[in-house]
Amino acid sequence: MSSGDGAAGGLPGRSPGGSGPYPLHGSATDATTDVIGYRGPTACAAAGITYRQLDYWARTGLVEPSVRPAYGSGTQRLYSFRDVVVLKIVKRFLDTGVALQNIRAAVQHLQGRGLDDLERMTLMSDGATVYECSSPDEVVDLLQGGQGIFGIAVGVVWRDVEAALSQLHGERVDTGETLVRHNPADELARRRRDKAV
Repeated sequence: MSSGDGAAGGLPGRSPGGSGPYPLHGSATDATTDVIGYRGPTACAAAGITYRQLDYWARTGLVEPSVRPAYGSGTQRLYSFRDVVVLKIVKRFLDTGVALQNIRAAVQHLQGRGLDDLERMTLMSDGATVYECSSPDEVVDLLQGGQGIFGIAVGVVWRDVEAALSQLHGERVDTGETLVRHNPADELARRRRDKAV
């Protein structure tokens, strides 16, 4: 992941010491995200990938399920809403020809960001490097470089995944209860209301 100025490893507007990665579920605002999990077939359907891709990405550590990994035969992986968003972003990068090494760096960066950050983020790539743009000025700077650039508005992917998951089954992590046609937007709206109070 690179900053808009081309410096490898940095991120625009972020100091290396002040914004380092933190545990995926370490922040209070992200704590309720793991109340609902999604099994492999549901994650595949929402992200637009095959189960073979999902399995390979989990086994190679590209995108591992953060709610519950598979422990031997018979156990089911359980993916969080954020995991499914990241899966869909990986699929879009692969479809546009971004190198797997650069996708891995982008995934590590995404997993270290809070849900509120993800919703407002735009990822840009010239096919070789992935950049985070958090302002229109940074997007313009990249475009003025004269290279072919494509972008992924994470908020749009987020809404696509919400819409897809609202038509699919979720699972309560604490009880194992299957939630038919669970809508993660309801859970996120409730979190935002609780946070505002």
